[in-house]
Amino acid sequence: MSKRSSLASSPARFLLPALAVLALGGCQTTGLEDVTGALGGRSEPVATADAKPDMNALRERYRANPSDPNVALDYGKALRESGQRAQAAAVMEQAVLLHPSNKALLAGYGRALADNGNFQQAFDVLGRAHAPEDPDWHILSAQGAVLDQLGRNEEAQQYYASALKIVPDEPSVLSNLGLSYMLQNNLPRAEETMRRAYQRDPGNSRVRANLALVLGLEGKQAEAETIVKADLPPDQAAAKVTALRQLLSKKQQQRAEK
Repeated sequence: MSKRSSLASSPARFLLPALAVLALGGCQTTGLEDVTGALGGRSEPVATADAKPDMNALRERYRANPSDPNVALDYGKALRESGQRAQAAAVMEQAVLLHPSNKALLAGYGRALADNGNFQQAFDVLGRAHAPEDPDWHILSAQGAVLDQLGRNEEAQQYYASALKIVPDEPSVLSNLGLSYMLQNNLPRAEETMRRAYQRDPGNSRVRANLALVLGLEGKQAEAETIVKADLPPDQAAAKVTALRQLLSKKQQQRAEK
């Protein structure tokens, strides 16, 4: 492995799971999508108590007709959103075996694999979910996010660039691209990219958290805290500021140990 890849992969393992806590205020996360927004799904996790009735209904629908691709897709997505990652991957795998050319199922399976930490397999499956002549920017961005998890940041940035050709200045893609630059320790470029994402969607909690993290890593902690707690009730704002401070402290400690 090259020196650059080694440097990129270690912060990726540390920063991406930790950032989920910042972005969601300590709630249970649903995987890579909660950090970057790349893989689709809900912007916030569903409360467990509220999710149970829907989950039970979906489970019964799936058991009654497991070969229905739409039912499998809905059930797999619900499992991902409730944090049941291994089960989601198993459901989607079975669905893809039954319908190997179904692009929506392939995309869902790739997302479930990424959630479950099977990044190389996720990348390969996502590549089957769209054709070069008909690219899907959501999947291109998801592939980039998986490559970042593998420490292949420069390759990831090529996928984000392809996605941005389809949807120029899409905030979720810009946010992923900014994180990729951050993982390369290119903080000025990460900040520039994150600010573009923030300007286009200032209400997006993930974009806001990602920008705050980059600013904090640059030493601009006062501005970072202002951004991360914008438009939040005092208790949530305090929790997110605390999460940001803890994350930055761990990052500084990690740098000092190198």
